[in-house]
Amino acid sequence: MTETPLISNEVLARYAGDAALEVAGVSGLTRDAAGVTAADGAFDIDVHIELAWGAGAQSVAREVQERVTEYVARMANVGVGSVDVVVERAGPPPAKR
Repeated sequence: MTETPLISNEVLARYAGDAALEVAGVSGLTRDAAGVTAADGAFDIDVHIELAWGAGAQSVAREVQERVTEYVARMANVGVGSVDVVVERAGPPPAKR
């Protein structure tokens, strides 16, 4: 009998945060960064981001959902039930020249 390796929620949260930071329009993660809970044989993930100035929240959030789902599934070989993206704040405008 082969056992499935266990990956902590903290590691999955770090994977989710790393994946979110790869998305154009995400300028950072907030203090809460990401949270993971197990539900119905899959993992539900919450990602808290800072939106880059001028980026569209809806399109960035959709891309974060897709990227996090793919990255966590590939890196940890686990099912992802849902990815909720919380835009905590918008980043500062670019500096004037």
